[in-house]
Amino acid sequence: MTSNSPRPGRDSRIARLPPRERILDAAEELFLREGVRAVGVQAIADRANTTKMALYRHFATKDALIEEWLRIVAAGYAAAFDRVEAGHPDDGRAQVLAVARFIADGLPDITRRGCPFVNSVSGLPDPGHPARRLITHHKTEQRRRLTAMCGRAGAHAPDDASAEITFLLEGAQISAQNGSVDRAGDRLVAAVTAVLDRAR
Repeated sequence: MTSNSPRPGRDSRIARLPPRERILDAAEELFLREGVRAVGVQAIADRANTTKMALYRHFATKDALIEEWLRIVAAGYAAAFDRVEAGHPDDGRAQVLAVARFIADGLPDITRRGCPFVNSVSGLPDPGHPARRLITHHKTEQRRRLTAMCGRAGAHAPDDASAEITFLLEGAQISAQNGSVDRAGDRLVAAVTAVLDRAR
């Protein structure tokens, strides 16, 4: 099946979206499947059932499109952290475990599509690229929030605990992507639990 083969469910859904959202949806699909550098603007326009001229009306450059797509992905993770904190107010242990479960539950999708951030970093070698800076900011903010959760969980060295948990969360995503570990989600939650127990 070629990349432009019709898929009735997707195509009917995408056809109802405004042009900008159609472009972002097409970009996400192609970026995850082929990488941000390998995908051309024409391919994105074709997949979105629009034109290059229309795409450039919404996004001045392909790099701007990459950055906006990753901004949306990062916002999804930030919203998940918001839900975790709201769902377990002042209970840091429950918050950290809920974050671990959120990542664990997303591993099947990572297996199919890969991690948007890992995939994008490999295609954006310049650390000064706006999308790379966005990823760095996102990861820094996520780590800050996780450290605060570890502090509320009673860890005596919250920064060390959050570093170890970050290794586990990101390692689980890589392992799911390359298929190197079975039952990655269950193993992830168990490992994060062990870190919290040991950190108290």
